Amino acid sequence: MAVTQQLARIPEVYLAACCQSAAASPDGDPHWDPPAYDVLDLDWAPALLKRVGEVAGLEEVHLDALRWATDGDAALDLGFLDTEPHAIAPFGGAPTGLAASQVARVSELLGQIDMPVLLAALPADERDAASLIGQVGSITGGLRAYLLQHFNALRDFYVDAAKRQLHGVLWWD
Repeated sequence: MAVTQQLARIPEVYLAACCQSAAASPDGDPHWDPPAYDVLDLDWAPALLKRVGEVAGLEEVHLDALRWATDGDAALDLGFLDTEPHAIAPFGGAPTGLAASQVARVSELLGQIDMPVLLAALPADERDAASLIGQVGSITGGLRAYLLQHFNALRDFYVDAAKRQLHGVLWWD
């Protein structure tokens, strides 16, 4: 089983209810179960997307947006989602999150990134491009297609979350 990054779009009231459930439960069960349509499995694309941005010379503000979009922020208190036996990130660090205002900013900045242009800056040879960004092994369908698909999914995820004024929760599972 591979460890992949998961993201969820969550209303503030849902997070509050999960926190309250965890506090009331004898074993800290937050009853975390976001709807499937509000969860994104980003696979292991985050590091590669950030590395493409670095290699292609993406402006720092947009690199920061990619980092925020895939790393979250520790300012949102999500400790109740990191309590055994109900921890949602059994294979990674503690869950992180973004408040709705941060989600809106990330959405705006991701919308300004032209991923096809960044991917065009990579070497034409697939193996050379993969080596440059730290990808080991081959990707079915090709590296560029994989990265574009995952970037588009990430961008669309944040666009929808911003429109709905939702928080973001990120973890590795």
